[in-house]
Amino acid sequence: MAALCSASAAQAAVWRVMPGEAIQPVITRAAPGDTVEVARGFYDESLRIDKPLTLRGIGRPTLSGGRRGDTIRVASPDVLIEGLIVRDSGHSLREQHAGIYVQPGSHRAVVRHNDLTYNLFGLWIEKADDVRIEHNLITGLRDVNSSQRGNGIQLYNTRGAQIIGNNISFVRDALYVDVSHHAVFRGNKLHHSRYGSHYMNSYHNLWEDNDSYSNRGGLALMEVREQQVRNNRTWGNSDFGIMLRTLQDSVISGNVVAGNERGFFIYDVEYTELRANLVVDNRIGVHLAAGSTRNVVQGNDFIANRQQVRYVGARDEAWGGKEAGRGKGNHWSNYLGWDRDGDGVGDVPYEANDMVDRLMWRHPSLRLLLGSPAVQALRLLGQQFPVLRVPSVVDRHPAMQPHHIDWSPWLDRHFR
Repeated sequence: MAALCSASAAQAAVWRVMPGEAIQPVITRAAPGDTVEVARGFYDESLRIDKPLTLRGIGRPTLSGGRRGDTIRVASPDVLIEGLIVRDSGHSLREQHAGIYVQPGSHRAVVRHNDLTYNLFGLWIEKADDVRIEHNLITGLRDVNSSQRGNGIQLYNTRGAQIIGNNISFVRDALYVDVSHHAVFRGNKLHHSRYGSHYMNSYHNLWEDNDSYSNRGGLALMEVREQQVRNNRTWGNSDFGIMLRTLQDSVISGNVVAGNERGFFIYDVEYTELRANLVVDNRIGVHLAAGSTRNVVQGNDFIANRQQVRYVGARDEAWGGKEAGRGKGNHWSNYLGWDRDGDGVGDVPYEANDMVDRLMWRHPSLRLLLGSPAVQALRLLGQQFPVLRVPSVVDRHPAMQPHHIDWSPWLDRHFR
């Protein structure tokens, strides 16, 4: 059934499985630390790995679970799975069927360079620490509604995960992360799903250099704190690029947010820094609500958004630095002020909203009259008489020039 290619009392063995043979009996016979190599072919079976070993595909063999539950279930620490096409898990949301299910206690699992296709969940990882999920291609059930799909990678109650360089699409949420801490999410492509990332109740994590596009929402961080979200790109999502909801003590920096319905949706966020982000060509640049205050918002570029900020609050929200200085103020492409001393900082504050803006939110048809003398007179009236002024985001020292000089290639990246 299988050939024992090399073995010794002092070294791990390498087992070889050929087309027409079964893989599970070889896994059962192998000793901890052995390697099971599967030759190119089609294998119709589900596997359970209950000891530390390596399962390696040679020439990218296909393992089909035949829609009979999990295609591979990992039930041991220190398991490595690589080089396989893993497909056809069961379709029961109640049973949470997955292409690869890493069950509780299976610490330090490594899953890399695999194709996981037409599974309900691509990878389900539960109560397993220090897992590494690297450079996999994951696609879901493309022919069913989003609500009937599972997630691409689901992390629940883990620590120290590294999710690196994966390409995930046509699932419910590309990354679903809950109660998982001290993780790194880097270099992933997340697209054509409900959310690129759906992330809750997790702390001390790093999101870096990920691309989220053509989803309903790009990156959703909810009920979290101590996050580093930097140098990501999220564009062409039909709702928001980045959602920050009930978030504290985090740094959101260097991200490109382009061509979304709403660039940032910020709700109940405190003690957080937003720095050096490029927010360009969204219908609404930032939707700010629910007491999001005591934050530092400096050095960002808000360019060519149809509405720069939609703010709902009872008092002004101060963005930018308290004192003038390069890199402190934000750049606003619709700023109408001046810079008489040529220091690169506007001489009059930027105010994101006025009375006319508020009326347009309540009565969108008012946009048809935006250029009329009556509406312009109303705008001027609101500026001259503070009693008619509405609370706004105020940047007292706006930057005259954008911090990102290469912003123009991000125009017209809308959802299609």
